[in-house]
Amino acid sequence: MRVFRGHSRPVPAPVVLAIGNFDGVHLGHAALLRRLAEIASQSGLAPTVLTFEPHPREFFAPASAPARLTTLREKLELLAEYGASQAMICPFNAAFAALSADEFIEQVLVRGCQVRHLIIGDDFRFGCGRSGDFALLQAAGLRHGFTVEAMGSVTIDGERVSSSAVRESLAAGNMARAARLLGRPYIIDGQVSHGDKIGRQLGFATANIRIRHNPLPMTGVFAVEVGGLGERPLPGVANLGIRPTVGGTRPLLEVHLFDFDRDIYGAHISVRFVHKLRDEQRFPNFDALKAQIAADAAAARAFFKL
Repeated sequence: MRVFRGHSRPVPAPVVLAIGNFDGVHLGHAALLRRLAEIASQSGLAPTVLTFEPHPREFFAPASAPARLTTLREKLELLAEYGASQAMICPFNAAFAALSADEFIEQVLVRGCQVRHLIIGDDFRFGCGRSGDFALLQAAGLRHGFTVEAMGSVTIDGERVSSSAVRESLAAGNMARAARLLGRPYIIDGQVSHGDKIGRQLGFATANIRIRHNPLPMTGVFAVEVGGLGERPLPGVANLGIRPTVGGTRPLLEVHLFDFDRDIYGAHISVRFVHKLRDEQRFPNFDALKAQIAADAAAARAFFKL
């Protein structure tokens, strides 16, 4: 995927464009991206996405901003999997937030993206004060030579698919519902790094991934499948949280792989959360923690029928 940072330098050629935050890249996003790929194939133009960093709600209200479902890297990887060949990432800062709806159209869409066909979600608003809407885009398209279409919401079992619904599912530990909305298990990617070796001391060596999601969309202990280490995903048990028993303060993902003893430091792995076992908790001592880890591992093995 070709990535453009900001809109000051235009893309090299006209594009078919989809706009959104795309947090989580759920099935609603997938429908929009499939339409993007379809129009791009018909027109011979590059399928391109426009997204924002940080999320606008992180800029306007950082204390109450929702937990991110994906890092920027994870989001771009998922967008590419769905067929986007280019991404323009607009830094959402004070200057960008102050753009009027007309300025956004002229500076970002027309000059920056050279848009020929634009696809948006049915709730998309833009410009200072969220003053821009579908009707304004249609009128601008007539002046500037682009067409616009809005995608309706995707529903599953009568429920609207949204990033908020995915967050609610994860926070509640309902991994099956989250997977239905996402079209796949919830996944966190990352590079395996050296830790404090506490897991090894407790008899359960772990692959550690430093987490950039802040705040976390969920915490707890999970049955997981790990990709990136072979032809098939490997089963294991994982703790996602701050590890209160050992005085942790920063989020960490610790994964213990069953019947596995390879050195994988530096490997980039994907951890698929398939079932929640319990909430993260503080234990009075290491013996209690060790006993609970053994119970968690047994519960995860039972889930996988190992």
